[in-house]
Amino acid sequence: MSTPLEDYALLSDLRTGPLVSRDGSVDWLCLPRFDSPAVFSAILGGPDDGRWQVSVTDGTVASWRYEEDTFVLETVWEAPTGRARVVDFLVPGDGHGDLVRIVTCLKGEVEIVHDLRVRFDYARSTPWFRRLEDADDGRARLSSIAGPDALLLNGPCLHAIDQSGEQGGGADTTSGGTAPRFVGSFTMSEGDELSWDLTWFPSWEDRPEPVDVHQALERTRTFWTDWADRVEAHCVHDREVTRSLLVLRALTHGRTGGIVAAPTASLPESFGGGRNWDYRYTWLRDAALTIEVMVDHDFIEGATLWRDWLLRAVAGDIADLRIMYGLGGERDLDERELDHLVGYENSRPVRIGNGAADQYQADVPGEVMLALARLRDHGAREDDYTWGLQCNLLRYCETNLDREDHGIWEMRGDLHHFTHGRVMMWAAFNEGIRAVEEHGLSGDVERWRELRDHLREEILERGFDAERGTFTQTYDNREVDASLLQLPHTGFVAYDDERMLGTVAAIEEDLRDEHGLLHRYRTESGLDGLEGDEYPFLICCFWLVEQYACSGRVHDARALMSQLVGYANDLGLMAEEYDPESGRLAGNFPQAFSHLALIRAADSVTAALR
Repeated sequence: MSTPLEDYALLSDLRTGPLVSRDGSVDWLCLPRFDSPAVFSAILGGPDDGRWQVSVTDGTVASWRYEEDTFVLETVWEAPTGRARVVDFLVPGDGHGDLVRIVTCLKGEVEIVHDLRVRFDYARSTPWFRRLEDADDGRARLSSIAGPDALLLNGPCLHAIDQSGEQGGGADTTSGGTAPRFVGSFTMSEGDELSWDLTWFPSWEDRPEPVDVHQALERTRTFWTDWADRVEAHCVHDREVTRSLLVLRALTHGRTGGIVAAPTASLPESFGGGRNWDYRYTWLRDAALTIEVMVDHDFIEGATLWRDWLLRAVAGDIADLRIMYGLGGERDLDERELDHLVGYENSRPVRIGNGAADQYQADVPGEVMLALARLRDHGAREDDYTWGLQCNLLRYCETNLDREDHGIWEMRGDLHHFTHGRVMMWAAFNEGIRAVEEHGLSGDVERWRELRDHLREEILERGFDAERGTFTQTYDNREVDASLLQLPHTGFVAYDDERMLGTVAAIEEDLRDEHGLLHRYRTESGLDGLEGDEYPFLICCFWLVEQYACSGRVHDARALMSQLVGYANDLGLMAEEYDPESGRLAGNFPQAFSHLALIRAADSVTAALR
């Protein structure tokens, strides 16, 4: 059994996001960026696919928490002979992905055990290890190099063990083409402290100087608490909202402004299934929705950083607009399979890259226009560059007005006119008109009004089932889809409109399970072109909370909200999905979609209670 996702913590330095298990194993780490090849891939295979575990012999975890409003992880171990604390964190700001682990013996005597297995490029590249001479501070240096990447471990000495379990004897180690692991055992008494830091650097550059771990810890604490003090979270479930805002910040690349959908790849939507995708990229939709909640909670600076990223990413011919990009705006996200990894819970294939990057999804310009309108409504200034981008997006919508698409859920089957996508296209023109009429910007408002009104008439004629009284998933089927819960958010229809209430009733009947959780759509309809099933999607469930709250069903909203926040792990982190039968989180983790939807749902419940 793979380590449950709820037993993982996220660390972040606004460049990468490793996952650390409750039992002290770093099982996922990509360096130097979220979307770089992984150095530790154990979460998608086993320990020998790369990990770094620090644990206490015969110990159990007594407590596991973040220091308040930070991503500094504290784990307290209890052993028969004593107690120890491990503090893990990434140091923001230096670009080296410094992963620091500080161990303190709090009581009695404990034995600290290390198991370090460096495996570059998703365990496909065998490193060359070299032990360097001890420095003046008595801390050993262990260098590992493979191709463009190098790591430097600073700290008390670890010893090489080859595949047979024999201890290595030389300074330079390749173990006959197979990578060794490095182990160490350290007996500590009350008051003793040991620390290690693992630093990435380009293999052709000089080795960086080791960090001062205590200064780095204080800098990391201050970095996160100062940011948390700048955002507003005065709403129901305010602790969960604050942590969710922190997660969204943690998934943002500090230099480029790109926001990853999740820091992980190929964690399954159903255990043992094949719906396994790489989410370490910036979806325009996900980032736009993130910006909306950031703006609503007074973090304008981060929103404008993302707007600048967007301007760079889509610069040039708007006809080449893509639905997702790399963190720096890269367009080449080719999807590949890693056959040597067995997958989380034996879920295969393991994929990196994402073929959906080549899809056309009609809703994306509308999502972006809505986010930029929210930013404008909160006082962000437009110039010829930013407003010119939005005019280009509307030209893109007009060019693709009659084009069928893959939909918000990135279907890999036939193309359709998805009702949600058509409404989002309506919203794009609506926001263009509003920008001219309410903010004095210039544009072809008469043409935009003509296209907006045409779309509205078309949607009500072809995307609404009058017999059942519900909007439909596509123009050519009678299915419903959880994305229809987003229609009121655009202003296309009111939350309490009879057509929307009929849609909610149909969604409850067709997509809600016996636990009250929503699926995205009925996979058995075959529309997505994929085999297998999937668990309920948390973003859809939070959308239902929002709909309930805004249509007068406040009691239902509060009950479902309380149920959903209970699915977060001890640290307040949520995955993409939840399996109510096993009681486990599923899908990529932590998921920006789930956290931004939690914030919006909490805001809606708060407004309804007022």
